[in-house]
Amino acid sequence: MSDEIEVEADGGAPIWAAFGDLMSVLLGAFVLILVGVVALQLELTNRLDEEVKQRQAEVQRRQTLEQALAGPLAAGRVTLVDGRIGIRGNVLFALNSDQLQPEGLEVLKSLAGPLKGYLASREEILMVSGFTDDQQVRDGNWRFADNWELSAERALTVTAPSSPRGCRRMQCLPRRSAPSSR
Repeated sequence: MSDEIEVEADGGAPIWAAFGDLMSVLLGAFVLILVGVVALQLELTNRLDEEVKQRQAEVQRRQTLEQALAGPLAAGRVTLVDGRIGIRGNVLFALNSDQLQPEGLEVLKSLAGPLKGYLASREEILMVSGFTDDQQVRDGNWRFADNWELSAERALTVTAPSSPRGCRRMQCLPRRSAPSSR
């Protein structure tokens, strides 16, 4: 019986060469997959590093803005949420009016100095949004067709070049915003 096994082994093609080729191809495929995964991991790491730097810069920007507005924030005259400065509407303007009230003028004057310094040190602009309530413009007030126009005039009043707030046109961008009942 051992003679028969030897005869069969001698007459066939060597299987180890084909098996070795198959293992080489398989190993090469795994190496290519590994290289692709490592390259993807490096790209993701770079993206994460960039995102972390952007977020740190944003946090630093907000901290700088908070420091610049420390006085008005401490006095409770303004709020700062996610880099947006908020002033209660009834402080700045009377109902259906685009004329600044005396208290509103004082609030804007208190913001002018810190904002000038903040904007001068950066390549940023300040967007001023004029807001209104959701009530229709009063019948006796024919200056404004609707809340949309009133909000635009309020934003322009705050950013007007002749205003004592010191907001230059290149630094401040007026924007109107009104509720759905225009």
